[in-house]
Amino acid sequence: MSSYLEGIIILVGINIIAVLGVSVLTGFTRLFSFGNAGFMAVGAYTSAILTTKYHTPFIISIFGGMLVAALISFALGKLTLGLKGDYFLITTLGFGECVRVLIEFLDPITGGARGYAGIPQKTDLTVVVIAVIICIIITRNLITSKYGRNIMAIREQELAAEAVGINTTYFKLLSFTVSAVFAGLAGALFAHYFMFITPGMFNLDKSAELTITVVIGGLGSITGSIIATTILTLLPEILRAVANYRMLLYGISVVLIIILKPNGLMGYKELSFETIKRIKDFIMRKRKEVMAR
Repeated sequence: MSSYLEGIIILVGINIIAVLGVSVLTGFTRLFSFGNAGFMAVGAYTSAILTTKYHTPFIISIFGGMLVAALISFALGKLTLGLKGDYFLITTLGFGECVRVLIEFLDPITGGARGYAGIPQKTDLTVVVIAVIICIIITRNLITSKYGRNIMAIREQELAAEAVGINTTYFKLLSFTVSAVFAGLAGALFAHYFMFITPGMFNLDKSAELTITVVIGGLGSITGSIIATTILTLLPEILRAVANYRMLLYGISVVLIIILKPNGLMGYKELSFETIKRIKDFIMRKRKEVMAR
């Protein structure tokens, strides 16, 4: 496998991890957030600083980034998840920008706007594939568990969920923290693959990109999030001439999806082994019909 192809697969894997976090928060809990790029930045800078300044092993640096992202999201969630309407969205948007400005301000520690260099390249294809599989399993088990059913009850009707005794604040906080942990992991892997990070890599555009990907894939579908992430990550590589218009393409894609498929590419459906078998049987049947002519 060429290094270029390997790099593309690694980038797709890192984006899938970040998007799965947004899928848990936005797709299954219906809490819209524009702050997940901020949690990616927290994970990236924490793991990078641990590795370069304190010489901690790679795996501990990753867990360090995830832990700091989890603690910040827990504190932020305790303060904001009681807010109604769009206030939570506005708060997360402000948080993402605060993280970016703070990183620029802490120049002696983070390198400021110039960026943080000298990060050892520890992320490879094997690490990313293992991380993606673990994140998919965790997301799948969470969504199909009792906790997941309570989270989806909040998505469908929060007042009704409260009426039947579901602690909505607790489950929203759980969803928000899981989302931040995934973002922290994605950021840590990102930093140790590219070996150089700047605050601008984790700006509002990145948060919007993650949320838009979940909407395109289908709110409430893990498979849809994975498919949409793969398509939208590969699209700029396929159409390099228009790579600078990525956000414009995303905007057009969202409008088309809303018009043609309001629930996203997969809606609330998941791609199971049974579905794959039916598709395989359909292709084999059509192939036999063509050969019989």
